[in-house]
Amino acid sequence: MSKNIWSNLYTDEAQPRDSWRPTMAGCRYAAATGHYLGTQAAMRILDRGGNAVDAGVTAAMALAVLQPNIVSFAGVAPTLVYLHQEQRVVSLAGLGYWPAATDVKRLIEEGGEVVPEGILRTVIPAAPATHVEALRRFGTISFEEAATPALELARDGFPMYPLLEHNIESVKGGFDRYSENARIFRPGGRTPKVGELFRQEDLGRTIAGMIEAERQARGDRDRKLRVAHEYFYRGPIAQKIADYHAQHGGFMTKDDLAGFEVPVENSVRCRYKELEVHVCDAWCQGVVLLETLKILEGMDLKKLGHNTLEYVHTIGEAFALSFADREAYFGDPRFVEVPTAQLISEAYAAAQCARIRSDRAFGEMPAPGDPWGNRRPASILKVRSAASAASVMPMPDTIYGCTVDAEGNAYSVTPSDNANDTPIIPGTGLAVSSRGNQSRLAKGHPNEVKPGKRPRLTPAPALALRGGKFYMALGTPGGDVQMQAMLQVLLNVYEFNMSMQTAVEKPRVGNFSYPNSFAPHQYIPGRLCVEKSLADTIGARLQAMGHDLEVWPERSPKAGGVCAIVQDTATGLLYAGADCRREGSASAW
Repeated sequence: MSKNIWSNLYTDEAQPRDSWRPTMAGCRYAAATGHYLGTQAAMRILDRGGNAVDAGVTAAMALAVLQPNIVSFAGVAPTLVYLHQEQRVVSLAGLGYWPAATDVKRLIEEGGEVVPEGILRTVIPAAPATHVEALRRFGTISFEEAATPALELARDGFPMYPLLEHNIESVKGGFDRYSENARIFRPGGRTPKVGELFRQEDLGRTIAGMIEAERQARGDRDRKLRVAHEYFYRGPIAQKIADYHAQHGGFMTKDDLAGFEVPVENSVRCRYKELEVHVCDAWCQGVVLLETLKILEGMDLKKLGHNTLEYVHTIGEAFALSFADREAYFGDPRFVEVPTAQLISEAYAAAQCARIRSDRAFGEMPAPGDPWGNRRPASILKVRSAASAASVMPMPDTIYGCTVDAEGNAYSVTPSDNANDTPIIPGTGLAVSSRGNQSRLAKGHPNEVKPGKRPRLTPAPALALRGGKFYMALGTPGGDVQMQAMLQVLLNVYEFNMSMQTAVEKPRVGNFSYPNSFAPHQYIPGRLCVEKSLADTIGARLQAMGHDLEVWPERSPKAGGVCAIVQDTATGLLYAGADCRREGSASAW
C-alpha cells in the first residue's frame, strides 16, 4: 500500500513553531501597535497610499481612544520619524511642561515628598500638537482623515476587552473619586464587562470639533492643520481646560496653552556595531537604552548565550549602571546640563563595563559614573529603601505604535497618560496630561519641578538604522521596564537571529534597583524581576549572586508589550511582531 502523502503534514516535525503567533511579513508596508484596532486604523491609511507618518498619527490617536485609562488624547506622544529620502531621523518632543504659575511650595504642602495626585500634577498637553505637527511637516493627509478612526471609536464605541476591563477595575477607586472619570469609565458605578460597548462621546465631540475647525478653515493644507491645532490650544478646548483650573485651584491658564508648540529636534543616537540606534533627548529615558547598548557592545553576548545565567546577570547589571546615571543626570536639557554625549561614548562605556562583576550583583543602586571625568553629581536624593519583600509597584503604563511605508519611511511613537489620577475636564472627555507625577520635589534633583520645565518622561520610542537605511522600529509600554524590554528584543533579533515575533515573546527580565520613575518613587535594592520560566532554570543561582529576585508569571504584562518592525536589509522584506503579553497586533502587506 502506498504511503499517504498527507500523513506528516501536521506533525511537530513538519511544522515547528517558536512563537505563539506568526511573524507578519510583507513586501510594501507594515504596522504594529498595542491594540489590534489601532493597527487596523494604520493599515487603512497605508492601503489608501498614505505614508508612514499619516498611518502612525492615525494609529496614535486611535490608541488614545482604545486604551484611554493609560493613554490620554491630551497626554504625551514622544515621536521619532525616519525620512528615507534624507536618510535622517527627527524627534518630535511630544511632552508638555509645568505651567507658568506652578507653585512648588504648594506641591510640597499638599504632597509632601511627591507630587500630589489630582489637578496639581497637570502639565501642558502635548499629544494633539505633536500629531498635527507631524502631519503638517511630514505627512500628506488631512487631520480629518487621520482622526476619523479615533472619532468613530470614541463616538460609536468598541467592545470592552479583558486588559482594559482588568486595568479599570484594578484602580476603580481612582476613577470613582472624580465624577467625570467615574461617569465615563464606570457608568452606573460599575466597570463595563468584556464584550460590552464602551463609548466616550464627549471625547468624540472634542475630536469632531477639531475636524470641523479644519473643514471650515480657509487656506492651504498647512493652514488648515494649524487651525485644528488652534481649536485645541487657543479655542474652545483651551478655554474649558483653563476655566476648570481656575475654578478648582489648578495652575494652568489659557496663556500656557496658547504658547505651546512641539519642538522638532534632532534625535540622540549611538553606534552599536553595524546599527545606528536613535532615541529622543534626555527629557525622556531613551538615552538609558543607548548607554546600556554601549556598555554591552564590548561583550561577547553570543558566547554568553541567550538567557543563560551569565547573560541575564550581565544585562541586569548593565541596566543597574545606566539607571543610576538616569537618577543622577537626566532632566529637561533646557534646565539641566545632561552629559548625553559622554554617557554614550566609547570610553565611558568601557569604564562602566569594567564595573560589572561576573560573579556578584551590585545588590543596590550603584554610584553614578563620572561621565565628565572630573566631577560627580552632588548628593541628589536621600533614597529610601522599600522592604525587600515588597513587590515592584504596578506602573501606570502606556502604549506603543510603529509604521513603515513602501518608500522606506518609518514612524515610532509612545503615547501615554492616565485617567485615574487626575480629573477629566467636563464636556471634553480629556484627562489632561498628569505627567507631573514623574517630577521630583527634592531640591537640586535634575528632575525637580520648576515652572516651564518638563518632567523626565518614561515613554521613549526607538528607531534603528543599518547602512543609513531603516532597520527597526520598536517600543513598548511598561514604565521603567520599557528600555529593558526593548533592548532584549533588539538583541534577540540582531545578536541571536530570531524572527520578530519570537523575539518579542521570549522570556524577559527587569532590573528595579533604583527609584521608580512614578510617585512615590519606590526603591528596592538589588531587585531583579524575571519571568517564571527563567526563574525555574536560573532563579536560585541569580539569588546566590546577590540579586533580590521577584518572579513574574510567564508572559507577564509587567514585562512590557513590545511591538516592532524590522527590515531585512538584503531582501527589503518587512517583518512585524506584537507582544502576546498584551493586546498588541501586527500587520503587513
